[in-house]
Amino acid sequence: MKNILFLASEAVPFIKTGGLADVVGSLPKTIDHEYYDCRVMIPKYLCIPWDWREKMEYVTHFYMDYLGQSRYVGVMSYRYEGVLYYFIDNESYFSGDRPYGDWLWDLEKFCFFCYAALSALPLLNFHPDLIHCHDWQTSLAPVLLKDRFAGGEFFRSIKSVLTIHNLKFQGIWDIKTIKRLTQLSDYYFTPDKLEYKKDANLLKGGIVYADAITTVSESYAKEIMMPFYGEGLDGLLRARAWDTRGIVNGIDYEEWNPETDPCLYRNYVQRNFRKEKPRNKRALQEDWGLAVDPGCFMIGMVSRLTDQKGLDLVQCIMDELCQDAIQFVVLGSGEEKYENMFRYYDWKYHDKVSAQIYYSEEASHRIYAACDACLMPSLFEPCGLSQLIALRYGTVPIVRETGGLRDTVEPYNEYEDRGTGFSFQNYNAHEMLAAIRYAERIYYDHKRDWNKIVDRGMQKDFSWRSSALKYQELYDWLIGY
Repeated sequence: MKNILFLASEAVPFIKTGGLADVVGSLPKTIDHEYYDCRVMIPKYLCIPWDWREKMEYVTHFYMDYLGQSRYVGVMSYRYEGVLYYFIDNESYFSGDRPYGDWLWDLEKFCFFCYAALSALPLLNFHPDLIHCHDWQTSLAPVLLKDRFAGGEFFRSIKSVLTIHNLKFQGIWDIKTIKRLTQLSDYYFTPDKLEYKKDANLLKGGIVYADAITTVSESYAKEIMMPFYGEGLDGLLRARAWDTRGIVNGIDYEEWNPETDPCLYRNYVQRNFRKEKPRNKRALQEDWGLAVDPGCFMIGMVSRLTDQKGLDLVQCIMDELCQDAIQFVVLGSGEEKYENMFRYYDWKYHDKVSAQIYYSEEASHRIYAACDACLMPSLFEPCGLSQLIALRYGTVPIVRETGGLRDTVEPYNEYEDRGTGFSFQNYNAHEMLAAIRYAERIYYDHKRDWNKIVDRGMQKDFSWRSSALKYQELYDWLIGY
């Protein structure tokens, strides 16, 4: 039995702000439990719903010296869907109504979390062969395994993997502050280690010291080795290219299942989507004040409303697009300029555009079931989950060829009768519009071909099973037995 510990800042169902939580909640339960004992450790935030916190059981507690003070560290546990979760408890660090917010405070609390997590391990009757760290919040752990915790017998053989979910977020502050928070010596603050443009960078430390690095798609693993996508770390990532691999994320096929999904107006499967999917569309049109027409081509977006998601391209062509026989629904919140943009188009084209400027899990399920196409024109996209869910629900993705979007959506080829979606290459608004209008043409003029695209998409398997096998292969390679 090989022991794997996931170290992360969030995990479903306990706390979620983004796709990281989905990975940490889904991957450990999919790993083969016959050969791997997979456990997860996250902070015990006070903003975790009470329904979960009241079920946690006390494991142990101790006091740890950090920043010159004796700090309380409690460890709670809870078993969920076959996986044992540990929660590091310290109310002074993990209180508040959300897990992140103040950058400087976040740096301190996640440095504390890395120290507390490693210090707790010898007390848990669990010796990990490998610690799988996620993003900058836990990237201090690989450094500490080679430094403060390197001497003891317990830690000597532990390997580390760092998964980069989004390179844009790195944990950067001035060297003096990071040196104080990490309690590392001057040795670590040089350009080949944590120093970064005269500041210090926690994620960079993890990339330098982890035994292996993964990203959440094969294309993104290659893209971040180029200056445009590399966020200043492309040279280091090229240097570690042999230790880096891309493994595409999956989705939870129990949660995202059009046959059993309780959020849908009408459930359906691949066999009967031609009949039942339009009924979901009609119900959504009625609920959201659109013109009721099940035959109208409906495009959906479920997204954080940020620059990364390519919304400036959408803004460029929205008036033009709304002259076509289409409807457009958007669900999400984010930057004020994009929230107001979609509110404006909702007002201007009220029977064609519906903008729901908030996030609702139930509404997202209904959009995927009702829409004919899902638009994702991202500037960059490490993996992306919307296109995977769309394929599962028989909704055809229209994507820009970047990162995980390129890896998971095969462009439609009408001459060879293959493909699961539509794509465009350059970050250009009218190239995107051409791809949308190509999809429109196939939808209206070649309905049989359109239905074949939907069939092929619904047959694809983007569950966690195939991704888990690749992670198991990586673990075996690192552990070496």
